[in-house]
Amino acid sequence: MDSRETKKKYQDEMRLLQIELIRLQKWIQDQQLRLAIIFEGRDTAGKGGAIYRFTRYLNPRAMRVVALPKPTEVEKGQWYFQRYIKELPNPGEIVFFDRSWYNRAVVEPVMGFCTQDQYELFLKQAPVFEQMLLEDGMILIKFWFSINITEQKVRIEDRIKNPLKMWKLSTVDLKAQQMWDEFTNYKNQMFLHTHKPGSPWVIVKGDNKPVARLEAMRYVLAQMEYPEKKDAGVSFESNSEIIRLFDPSMI
Repeated sequence: MDSRETKKKYQDEMRLLQIELIRLQKWIQDQQLRLAIIFEGRDTAGKGGAIYRFTRYLNPRAMRVVALPKPTEVEKGQWYFQRYIKELPNPGEIVFFDRSWYNRAVVEPVMGFCTQDQYELFLKQAPVFEQMLLEDGMILIKFWFSINITEQKVRIEDRIKNPLKMWKLSTVDLKAQQMWDEFTNYKNQMFLHTHKPGSPWVIVKGDNKPVARLEAMRYVLAQMEYPEKKDAGVSFESNSEIIRLFDPSMI
């Protein structure tokens, strides 16, 4: 299959999945459900691009993208989860978290933005916090977009050189390569402490961005039983080479 055929196949499948997402959103609105989807992962792994494809044709009145800046001085003195609680979905709404409370599990300890005590408290409280959300009826999906170190280097260099992408560049990006092992160690601890039956970590291999986007969409749709799903013209069977639940044997 040549590049044009590959692109056409991607575009066709993307369109079908986006149609299903519109149907899913309508069902969530009708049923007054609450869906929160977390997008975490290494820098440049494709979180933002995936969120854009998820949300491109959704009704903006019934969905939000949340990408919080660094906490204010007041927020630093609050309970850590407090500023995220107010961003959680309302009835009939989908919220996409472009990074989330899991900043404290990986980025903050690696970069020295939190203390060891704060980090350990987070690992203890996060599963309890999420269990409370689940018990209250919220639907929670947690994605981790992975990427290999060579591909990350290419993408970081592209951000540095491309004036259209320079806004994405951060201090964390610039240190991502030299602190690769530190990020890996904290990521693994996060999985071990917060991968739970009701809120598992879904690992998405992000080296191929188009394929990763399709598989993430497919996974979300596969979890939901909305009425029009039976009429879908697209497969909901995941590619296990690209997306799978975390397993301790992966570490």
